[in-house]
Amino acid sequence: MLNTKKAMLGNVTQSRTALAFVAATLLIGGSVSEASAKSRHHHHRYYQHHHARAETSAWRNTNASIAQPTGGHMFSGMASFYGNESGSRTASGQRFNQNAMTAAHRSLPFGTRLRVTHGGRSVVVTINDRGPFVRGRVLDLSTGAARAIGLTGAGVGRVTAEVIS
Repeated sequence: MLNTKKAMLGNVTQSRTALAFVAATLLIGGSVSEASAKSRHHHHRYYQHHHARAETSAWRNTNASIAQPTGGHMFSGMASFYGNESGSRTASGQRFNQNAMTAAHRSLPFGTRLRVTHGGRSVVVTINDRGPFVRGRVLDLSTGAARAIGLTGAGVGRVTAEVIS
Protein backbone atom coordinates (compact mmCIF):
# COMPACT_ATOMS: atom_id res chain seq x y z
CA MET A 1 0.00 0.00 0.00
CA LEU A 2 2.82 2.39 0.82
CA ASN A 3 4.43 1.77 -2.58
CA THR A 4 1.12 2.56 -4.31
CA LYS A 5 0.84 5.88 -2.44
CA LYS A 6 4.40 6.85 -3.39
CA ALA A 7 3.70 5.97 -7.02
CA MET A 8 0.55 8.11 -7.04
CA LEU A 9 2.36 11.08 -5.44
CA GLY A 10 5.12 10.72 -8.02
CA ASN A 11 2.58 10.80 -10.85
CA VAL A 12 0.88 13.90 -9.39
CA THR A 13 4.25 15.66 -9.07
CA GLN A 14 5.16 14.73 -12.62
CA SER A 15 1.74 15.96 -13.85
CA ARG A 16 2.16 19.30 -12.07
CA THR A 17 5.67 19.69 -13.46
CA ALA A 18 4.45 18.90 -16.97
CA LEU A 19 1.55 21.33 -16.58
CA ALA A 20 3.87 24.09 -15.35
CA PHE A 21 6.22 23.42 -18.25
CA VAL A 22 3.37 23.64 -20.80
CA ALA A 23 2.02 26.82 -19.20
CA ALA A 24 5.47 28.44 -19.23
CA THR A 25 5.96 27.44 -22.87
CA LEU A 26 2.62 28.96 -23.85
CA LEU A 27 3.29 32.11 -21.86
CA ILE A 28 6.73 32.64 -23.38
CA GLY A 29 5.57 31.51 -26.81
CA GLY A 30 2.65 33.95 -26.63
CA SER A 31 4.97 36.82 -25.77
CA VAL A 32 7.31 35.95 -28.60
CA SER A 33 4.52 35.73 -31.16
CA GLU A 34 3.03 38.99 -29.88
CA ALA A 35 6.41 40.71 -30.24
CA SER A 36 6.85 39.41 -33.75
CA ALA A 37 3.32 40.55 -34.61
CA LYS A 38 4.18 44.04 -33.36
CA SER A 39 7.32 43.98 -35.44
CA ARG A 40 5.37 42.97 -38.55
CA HIS A 41 2.80 45.69 -37.81
CA HIS A 42 5.54 48.31 -37.38
CA HIS A 43 7.20 47.23 -40.63
CA HIS A 44 3.86 47.43 -42.46
CA ARG A 45 3.14 50.95 -41.12
CA TYR A 46 6.69 52.06 -41.97
CA TYR A 47 6.30 50.76 -45.53
CA GLN A 48 2.87 52.40 -45.95
CA HIS A 49 4.11 55.77 -44.65
CA HIS A 50 7.23 55.92 -46.79
CA HIS A 51 5.51 54.47 -49.87
CA ALA A 52 2.72 57.08 -49.59
CA ARG A 53 5.31 59.86 -49.24
CA ALA A 54 7.05 58.71 -52.43
CA GLU A 55 3.74 58.60 -54.31
CA THR A 56 2.81 62.12 -53.12
CA SER A 57 6.21 63.45 -54.15
CA ALA A 58 5.94 61.86 -57.59
CA TRP A 59 2.41 63.23 -57.98
CA ARG A 60 3.55 66.77 -57.10
CA ASN A 61 6.49 66.57 -59.49
CA THR A 62 4.22 65.64 -62.39
CA ASN A 63 1.62 68.31 -61.62
CA ALA A 64 3.81 71.33 -60.94
CA SER A 65 7.08 72.41 -62.42
CA ILE A 66 9.40 74.06 -59.90
CA ALA A 67 12.32 76.38 -60.64
CA GLN A 68 14.69 78.50 -58.52
CA PRO A 69 15.08 81.92 -60.16
CA THR A 70 17.06 84.71 -58.57
CA GLY A 71 13.92 86.49 -57.29
CA GLY A 72 12.52 83.58 -55.24
CA HIS A 73 10.92 80.19 -55.37
CA MET A 74 8.62 79.71 -58.39
CA PHE A 75 6.14 77.00 -59.32
CA SER A 76 3.42 76.60 -61.90
CA GLY A 77 0.37 74.43 -62.33
CA MET A 78 -3.39 74.47 -62.41
CA ALA A 79 -5.26 76.80 -60.06
CA SER A 80 -8.92 77.13 -59.20
CA PHE A 81 -10.89 79.51 -57.01
CA TYR A 82 -13.39 79.28 -54.19
CA GLY A 83 -15.64 81.79 -52.52
CA ASN A 84 -18.87 80.33 -51.21
CA GLU A 85 -17.33 79.72 -47.76
CA SER A 86 -17.25 83.45 -46.94
CA GLY A 87 -17.26 84.07 -43.18
CA SER A 88 -16.03 80.61 -42.17
CA ARG A 89 -12.60 80.14 -40.61
CA THR A 90 -9.58 79.28 -42.73
CA ALA A 91 -6.87 76.85 -41.63
CA SER A 92 -4.85 79.82 -40.34
CA GLY A 93 -7.74 80.89 -38.10
CA GLN A 94 -8.69 84.00 -40.10
CA ARG A 95 -12.22 84.56 -41.34
CA PHE A 96 -12.43 83.83 -45.05
CA ASN A 97 -13.25 86.87 -47.20
CA GLN A 98 -13.96 85.94 -50.81
CA ASN A 99 -13.03 89.46 -52.00
CA ALA A 100 -9.62 89.52 -50.28
CA MET A 101 -6.42 88.69 -52.17
CA THR A 102 -5.79 85.34 -50.50
CA ALA A 103 -5.05 81.77 -51.54
CA ALA A 104 -4.80 78.22 -50.25
CA HIS A 105 -1.69 76.08 -50.69
CA ARG A 106 -0.91 72.62 -49.32
CA SER A 107 2.41 73.36 -47.63
CA LEU A 108 3.58 76.99 -47.88
CA PRO A 109 3.62 78.74 -44.49
CA PHE A 110 0.67 80.97 -43.62
CA GLY A 111 1.45 84.59 -44.43
CA THR A 112 3.59 83.72 -47.46
CA ARG A 113 3.02 86.24 -50.24
CA LEU A 114 2.92 85.06 -53.85
CA ARG A 115 2.78 86.87 -57.16
CA VAL A 116 0.35 84.77 -59.20
CA THR A 117 0.25 85.27 -62.98
CA HIS A 118 -2.37 84.01 -65.43
CA GLY A 119 -2.76 85.18 -69.03
CA GLY A 120 -0.38 88.13 -68.65
CA ARG A 121 -2.19 89.50 -65.56
CA SER A 122 -0.82 89.12 -62.06
CA VAL A 123 -1.96 89.64 -58.49
CA VAL A 124 -0.21 89.39 -55.11
CA VAL A 125 -1.95 86.99 -52.71
CA THR A 126 -1.31 85.87 -49.14
CA ILE A 127 -1.52 82.19 -48.14
CA ASN A 128 -4.04 81.80 -45.32
CA ASP A 129 -5.62 78.39 -45.96
CA ARG A 130 -4.81 74.78 -46.89
CA GLY A 131 -5.76 73.21 -50.20
CA PRO A 132 -6.56 72.65 -52.97
CA PHE A 133 -7.88 69.19 -52.31
CA VAL A 134 -8.44 68.35 -55.97
CA ARG A 135 -5.77 66.27 -57.68
CA GLY A 136 -3.69 68.19 -60.22
CA ARG A 137 -4.13 71.67 -58.71
CA VAL A 138 -1.45 73.74 -56.99
CA LEU A 139 -3.44 76.76 -55.70
CA ASP A 140 -6.96 77.71 -54.66
CA LEU A 141 -7.47 81.45 -55.08
CA SER A 142 -10.15 83.56 -53.43
CA THR A 143 -12.82 84.83 -55.82
CA GLY A 144 -11.37 88.36 -55.66
CA ALA A 145 -7.86 87.18 -56.61
CA ALA A 146 -9.21 84.94 -59.39
CA ARG A 147 -11.28 87.82 -60.77
CA ALA A 148 -8.22 90.12 -60.76
CA ILE A 149 -6.30 87.79 -63.11
CA GLY A 150 -9.27 86.69 -65.24
CA LEU A 151 -9.58 83.15 -63.91
CA THR A 152 -13.28 83.24 -62.97
CA GLY A 153 -14.59 82.66 -66.51
CA ALA A 154 -13.01 79.24 -66.97
CA GLY A 155 -12.93 78.36 -63.26
CA VAL A 156 -9.57 76.63 -63.63
CA GLY A 157 -6.41 77.80 -65.38
CA ARG A 158 -2.66 77.46 -65.56
CA VAL A 159 -0.82 79.92 -63.31
CA THR A 160 2.76 80.73 -62.42
CA ALA A 161 3.45 81.71 -58.84
CA GLU A 162 6.56 83.34 -57.37
CA VAL A 163 7.21 83.63 -53.64
CA ILE A 164 7.93 87.30 -52.90
CA SER A 165 8.02 87.17 -49.09
